[in-house]
Parts: sequence; structure tokens; C-alpha cells
Amino acid sequence: MALSVLDMFSIGLGPSSSHTVGPMRATAQFINGLDVDTLTATARAKVELFGSLGATGIGHHSDTAVILGLAGHDPGTIEPDQVDGIIEQVQTTSTLQLGGIKTIEFDRGRDVILHLQKSLPGHPNGMKTTVYGADGQELASEISYSIGGGFVVTEDELDKPLTTERKVRHQFGTADELLELCRVHDKSIAELTWENEIEWREPEEIRAQLLKIWQVMQDCVQSGIERTETTLPGGLQVTRRAPKLYKQLTQGGESERTGDTTDALRGIEWVNLYALAVNEENASGGRVVTAPTNGAAGIIPAVMHYYARFLDDVTDDKIIEFMLTAGTIGIIIKTQASISGAEVGCQGEVGSACSMAAAGLAAVMGGTVTQVEDAAEVALEHNLGMTCDPIGGLVQIPCIERNAIASVKAINAARLALHGDGSHKVSLDEAIETMRQTGADMMDKYKETSRGGLAVAVTLPEC
Repeated sequence: MALSVLDMFSIGLGPSSSHTVGPMRATAQFINGLDVDTLTATARAKVELFGSLGATGIGHHSDTAVILGLAGHDPGTIEPDQVDGIIEQVQTTSTLQLGGIKTIEFDRGRDVILHLQKSLPGHPNGMKTTVYGADGQELASEISYSIGGGFVVTEDELDKPLTTERKVRHQFGTADELLELCRVHDKSIAELTWENEIEWREPEEIRAQLLKIWQVMQDCVQSGIERTETTLPGGLQVTRRAPKLYKQLTQGGESERTGDTTDALRGIEWVNLYALAVNEENASGGRVVTAPTNGAAGIIPAVMHYYARFLDDVTDDKIIEFMLTAGTIGIIIKTQASISGAEVGCQGEVGSACSMAAAGLAAVMGGTVTQVEDAAEVALEHNLGMTCDPIGGLVQIPCIERNAIASVKAINAARLALHGDGSHKVSLDEAIETMRQTGADMMDKYKETSRGGLAVAVTLPEC
């Protein structure tokens, strides 16, 4: 295992990690990687989006994202309220500050090309960035792939494992290997992963970054609750529900702990609220935590809010334990299968997040290592086969509700596992492999192309 838990949780902009964060990161990395002479000689830059990026790029703001990347902006640091101004300036002046340094002429219609029917061979989310001299001569180009969760690889890196030169104290690739290491060393998943993490970063840095991520999750929920706009952007006229639901739940000064105690399912309403708030923020291009993707960004925050608001004994250490456990499960899923909706359908996004959240919750509720693995398996198993079919290419329908439903699934999976002794017939590794095979068998029209499923079955206004 050479991925860090911090690789699975990154701060960025909505609405999509693979279609917004990834393309922005890819173009920025390409431009920043040019030598001074090439950058100085560049007179034009062009980005071509292929496969799922081309098919749903408008709805996912991929075209905007690559412009921001060309201008040198990073998805983790750019403020959401900066975006409109930057894009407006590019369009009104027909110029772009390449890498924030070199001014070039830029025509959005000419220089950002979405290929609706063409794909690159390496991955459904392919793109090509090219820069040209004043004479039209190509100076440099790069094919890259956005492989889910904001991860970006070049054409040369695609077939290589997602590894680094990091030293690893505990080497594992599968859940079974992880369980065995936990048994041999008599450690929890979080403890084992912590010992890997401190090989790469100082303990104080890890704690600070994980707690910062948790704070961004909380801020995202609050922002979603406080929004005054009544509908989401994009043309579908989807009604924002989080602000209204929050008002309904807090009538008379009620809170999570002081609400209607006669309603046994009252807590679910709050879990729905947390998930809806995050994913409405994501759909609006707001700041979210990729966990492990933007399309599934509401699930882990919703379950963490449930834990922090409804259960006792919540400390920073418990929050870190949750995130270390959840992140470890996400690493295994990503390395053994995929978290990309364009590659395996929504089972790879919502299913992975649900599994991660269930594992994290089971761990902080006192579950054994085998109970935690059981919770992760139950959650993933009951998302198998889920298609990725966003209507209009927007991360709104069915994506937002799917996060709310999956959050409740994750909580139920954790509670089911804690009622058992950790033994179960289907292992997490078997569920992950089933997801991988199911994704391989799934027709492309059901994998984030908006050419199948609800995307074509439902008649709605054009986006």
C-alpha cells in the first residue's frame, strides 16, 4: 500500500472529482511542467476532452475546469467565488494568463473541444493538452487520464500502479492481507494505517490535515444549509432541499438531540440533511471534500455528522480513527478495482463511499477488525451493479438523493455488523472483485456518459 489516507480525502470544487477536479489538476500540472523557453514561446493552448469527459463535460463544468487549470489554478486552493470572475475575464478579453504568467489569445469555442463520440484507449476519462507557437507549430502535448477521485495520470503512467517511493511499514493490498496484519500485530486498522502514515509525514501534520478535512466537511454542511437560492444551477431547476429541511427539523429551537423523541427514525432525517447539504453544495460548484469522489462526497460527512451529533464520547482522536479506517478501505477498493463512475458505474463512487463510511463508523463504535471488515462488505455488497446515469450530465439527479440513501445504508451496515461476531460468508475482497467484474461487464452507456438509464428515460427541460 503506497497510497496515503490523505490521498483519498482532498479538498476541491464541485461538481465532480473526475470531471472537474481531475481535468483542472491535469492542465495545471502540464502547464506548470513546461520549461521556461516553451512557456515563453507559447501563443496558443488547446484542450481536448474525450469519452465521458467529452460526453458530460458541460454538465460537470469540465470545460471551465480546464480553463482554470491552464491559468495555473489548483482545485484545492482556488476559492469558489473566484471562478465566475476568472472565466468572465477570459471570455470578454479572449485572452488567458497561461500559468498565471504568459498572456495568450484564447477562444473558448476553439480551444476547448469536447469530443462527444470519440474516446482515448486508456480510460473513459481521457484528455489531451497541447501548446503551439506563434507559427502554429506544436511545441508540447500530453495525454492524461482522470481516473477518479481527482487522481490524474499521464499516458505513460496509466498502466503503472498508483505507487510512490514512500516507505511502507505494513505492506498490504487486499482486505485479507490487512486483516492478517492486524491479527499478527494485534492492532486495529486505524493503528496499522497510522504507522504507515507516520513514515511519510510528521504525526502533527497528519492530525492537522485530517482535522482540517473534517472542518471543511462541517463547513460544507453548514453552507448547504444556509443557501438562500431556491434551485440548483444547470437548467434542470432542481429544488434545494437542505435549507428547507433544516428549518423543518429545527422548528421551536429543536436540535439533533432535542427533537421529536416519539419518532424512532428522526435521526435519519438529520442524516438525509447532512448528505443533501453537501451534495447540493457540490452541484453548485462549492468547496467539498472528495471522499473518495465528489459525486459521493456527502456520504462520509453525513455519517461522521451522525456519529458526532448523535453518539457520545466524540473526540478528535475518534474523528481521526474514523478517517484512517475509512481511508484504508478506500485505498483497497481503489487499488483492487476502481472508484470511478466512468469506469465501473456509480457502484464505484457511492458504493465505495458507503463501504468506507460503514467501516469508519463500525470502528469508532468499538467494532473489532473483523466487524469493521464485515460492515464495509455489507455496505459495498448492497450497492453492486449501480449505474452512473446523471440526467443532463449534471451531478444532481439521481446523485444527490443517492448520497442520502447510501448514508443511511452505511449506518445500517455498521450496526448490523456490530450485532454479529465478525464472521460472514462473503469477504470484502470478494465484494470488491465482484464490483470490478460488474463494472467491466456494464455497458458504457451506464457509466457516466448520460446515454442510458435515468439520463434518457426521464424527460426534463434541456440543461
